[in-house]
Amino acid sequence: MDGEARRPGREPCRLAGGQGVIAEIQVAPSPPGTAENPHAHVEAAIAVLQASGLRYEVGALGTTVEGDDDLVWATLRAGHEAMLAAGATGGISHIKVASVNRSMDSLTAKFR
Repeated sequence: MDGEARRPGREPCRLAGGQGVIAEIQVAPSPPGTAENPHAHVEAAIAVLQASGLRYEVGALGTTVEGDDDLVWATLRAGHEAMLAAGATGGISHIKVASVNRSMDSLTAKFR
């Protein structure tokens, strides 16, 4: 990315088929929402992931995204920050990241 610092010797993840990384984020805000919307702070994080342009899938316990590694990492951070900006007084984001030469579909197709 232009103008952005990288660790020396680290190249962006560019795997075959245009895939970078697959990541899953589960935000656990405190409190989880408001009286009017009990999941408002979670939904704020999901909205950021949806608007990112990354391929995503919302699940019952987390949201999975795939794409360029730099964009995925930036989006994960933005999702966590959106949870806080929505009014959570604190929160934890559980994040899993896989650098694999696979897509979300290839990992789940057998079960769908």
